[in-house]
Amino acid sequence: MRRWKNHRVQKRSPEGKFLMKFAVTSGIPVSLATVYNTLHQFTEAGLLRETVVEPRRSYFDTNTADHHHFFCAATGKLQDIPARQLSVSGLPLPPAGTKINRLDIVVRIRPGPEPNL
Repeated sequence: MRRWKNHRVQKRSPEGKFLMKFAVTSGIPVSLATVYNTLHQFTEAGLLRETVVEPRRSYFDTNTADHHHFFCAATGKLQDIPARQLSVSGLPLPPAGTKINRLDIVVRIRPGPEPNL
């Protein structure tokens, strides 16, 4: 992890392909399957949080606190939205025998003019 700190991976939400490329260019031979298996194990252990933005496209976030995201498909950029900046009302009751664990909201954006505030 020390090597990753120097490359600022800690404060980002990298994709598995980025991490594989980083490992290989660092002289660590690894398969994409191994990278994703490891990312999923870290997610299950609570060390990462997976955000699915499109089918077959996930980011693994080192910020495991409650928060949401802006996602721009044109640039591939995922940005945090602090949970306190978003309020949600009118959630349906969960099915019997279940409870809501977490709410993940991805706000999809695209490049364009700044809104007039």
